[in-house]
Amino acid sequence: MPDSRKNRQIRIIDQTIREGMQYQGLVFSLDQRMQILAFQEKLGVDVCQAGYPPAHPKEAAMVQHMADHAEKNGFRIRVAALGRAFLPDAAILLNTRIHDVHLHLHMKNTATHAEVKKTMAGLGMVIDHIRSTRPDAAISVAMLDMGKTGPDLLDRCIRFLCRDLQIDVLSLPDTSGIMAPNQVAERIRHAVGLAGDTAVSIHCHNDLGMASANSVMGIAAGADVLEVSVLGIGERNGIGDMYTVVRLLADQGITSEFKHQDMSLVHAYYSFVDGIVKDQTGQGLISPSTPVFGRAVHTHVAGTHADGQFGTAAEPNFYLNLLCGRQMVQKYLDLHNIACNTARLDEITYAIKKASIQKSRRLKKTEIQDIAASLV
Repeated sequence: MPDSRKNRQIRIIDQTIREGMQYQGLVFSLDQRMQILAFQEKLGVDVCQAGYPPAHPKEAAMVQHMADHAEKNGFRIRVAALGRAFLPDAAILLNTRIHDVHLHLHMKNTATHAEVKKTMAGLGMVIDHIRSTRPDAAISVAMLDMGKTGPDLLDRCIRFLCRDLQIDVLSLPDTSGIMAPNQVAERIRHAVGLAGDTAVSIHCHNDLGMASANSVMGIAAGADVLEVSVLGIGERNGIGDMYTVVRLLADQGITSEFKHQDMSLVHAYYSFVDGIVKDQTGQGLISPSTPVFGRAVHTHVAGTHADGQFGTAAEPNFYLNLLCGRQMVQKYLDLHNIACNTARLDEITYAIKKASIQKSRRLKKTEIQDIAASLV
């Protein structure tokens, strides 16, 4: 990665609300959206994608309420919303009084030259209408879908959007979630070269489990804007996870205003959204193996990992089986206040290993207590 791409700051678009409502039919109430907006403001998120106003007048009203609230209270965060790249949708978006207008455009690979030209002309009319109605609006257009659009057609669209229409942000989603990190990096690097002064945004879906990795690589390759969500919530398998991606980028010198170091606030935000998901779907997104926030992240079996600082749990948790070592056993005994003869710790460790092999499982606390008590 060229050094010029390091030591820079990116913008974060939190799509928890809009993408989240595409996760198993989830719906956020106005009160829940306002609490999410408050979390985003406190955490330093740049843009809240607050919903999809063309879906229903009530949806538009909630987005408008959020935009008005943010402006009235002097929030730093900007409230945005998404719609199709058509005049009717653009009019609805503008009526919500948002200042960040997000549009999505789908161009089929099978489109003829005449069809592409017609679509671009229509998009030009939409952009002109937005600028004449709201001159200070920041306009983002998502070109769907980066992973399936042929390179020649994608290049043509990028040139038109960035050089002819001079939009503010070009969003390049891997909508189908089929790309690998190296493919994303290559395509984003090329797009950044074509985009000129237009910022490039990365939006990756998780169908093959690559969303967060692809998001990291897209930013590392030169994209300026990151589209992510809490716990990667989104359509199908979701999109990139906000904390994970921001943390990995910050470790490489690519920073943002997002306060990822404030783990108590991040955890509260993640737990709030997870609670809504669990209430409506019956199952939360935080599982034992969820990175950082899952219980298993802070559990240890092999001693070589026991000194790592992982997860959000207040205390580590240890399980003892045949892989345990002397130090791991001591940590377990200390954690559970189990008295032992430290001079016989090696014998205790061996007895635990032997019992685990015989039972073909980890040992229970009572069994470990019995072993420690027998070797006094």
